[in-house]
Amino acid sequence: MFEALSERLTRTLAALRGSGRLTENNIRDALREVRVALLEADVAVPVVKTFIDQVRARALGAEVLRSLTPGQAFIKIVHDELVTVMGGKSALSLNARPPAVILLAGLQGAGKTTTAAKLARHLRDRLHRKVALVSADVQRPAAREQLQKLAGEIGVEYLAPPGDAVRIAAAALEEARKRLFEVLIVDTAGRLHVDEEMMQEAQRLHAAVSPVETLFVVDAMAGQDAANAAAAFGKALALTGIVLTKADGDARGGAALSVKQITGAPIKFMGVGEKIAALEVFHADRMASRILGMGDVLTLAEEARQQADREQAGEITRKLKQGKGFDLEDFRAQLQQMLNMGGIGALLDKLPGSMRIPEPAKSQLNDREIRRQIAIINSMTPRERRRPEIVNGSRRRRIAQGSGTQVQDINRLLKQFEQFSRVMQQMAGGGMARMLRGMKGRLPPGFSPR
Repeated sequence: MFEALSERLTRTLAALRGSGRLTENNIRDALREVRVALLEADVAVPVVKTFIDQVRARALGAEVLRSLTPGQAFIKIVHDELVTVMGGKSALSLNARPPAVILLAGLQGAGKTTTAAKLARHLRDRLHRKVALVSADVQRPAAREQLQKLAGEIGVEYLAPPGDAVRIAAAALEEARKRLFEVLIVDTAGRLHVDEEMMQEAQRLHAAVSPVETLFVVDAMAGQDAANAAAAFGKALALTGIVLTKADGDARGGAALSVKQITGAPIKFMGVGEKIAALEVFHADRMASRILGMGDVLTLAEEARQQADREQAGEITRKLKQGKGFDLEDFRAQLQQMLNMGGIGALLDKLPGSMRIPEPAKSQLNDREIRRQIAIINSMTPRERRRPEIVNGSRRRRIAQGSGTQVQDINRLLKQFEQFSRVMQQMAGGGMARMLRGMKGRLPPGFSPR
């Protein structure tokens, strides 16, 4: 989402990084480039003005001028102000008499219904809460059926009392209380644009269920329209947070950098794909690091822990330390875990700029290639997966035919497997810790090799 903004800011700030002395002139030139980058990213003009003023005031103060590395100090100021603009630290507040109600509001097409299901799954799997879903959207055809289907897919209870929007929400709250649900998520109706009728209905729903969290769901690709909608909803409802959807698209990022200052509510979640699992807790400090090319190793490590099968991971580690036994079935498990974490694109996006793969190489790394490799391994016999060295010419032709690929694809997979095995053995022997220690200073605060 922030690729263009990140490239421009990184290029602009790189010129200052090694500066022995900062002056009003080079600070002014840098801020001019930062302003242009933010405006090109479709950040709201008032937000850009406030951001630049805050950075200028701090950059011309003693904080930078007395620093031994003024260029680095200036970059830290930009990082800190980005964190402030996007909301700092924030988490869901569920401290209420059960069920704690979460009300989702936003325009039609922003992704409220899918977000409701994603949030329910997050609360159940990460916070271990007993969650129920209800749709108070009686305007959009099949909206309630859509949420009911999504609830069934993730195994969460869906409540379906009759009536208009307010009666549905109130009855669902009463049922959730009787059935001892800890959280009730209420999906609401949207419109193609802000109108008085929608706002009045949202206000009546809010009064009926007294939510502990009122989350504004906004499309990251909406740009200035997102800022306008955020302002309207912020006036009508006591918003407590923002959910930014479609952040995996080619949006310029203006919504993420605008909505917090406009509404006063922090971004709490970010949708990063169409799958129900594609919801990330938003950390402003980590996102600021990604925008400035520092990567997001903390989130990457957390996702790896969440997706990893601990028993399987322990077995693989044991094999690697012994220097033998790591086979194509283990390799397939690693490939599948990569897909579960959002694919190769999501992983590369979280790497620090210094570790980024060049564009020509990146174009050859995609989820389709990973799925092709998994299909090739699936076309092998169990013996071939355990002992890849026996895969000779005739076996390669059979595997290629069974997986719908070419013999060259089999050759490439086996070569990559050998390279991967060597790298993993080095990491198991302490190579990962050495690599991270060598990167000290380029990783976000709080991250240390284990």
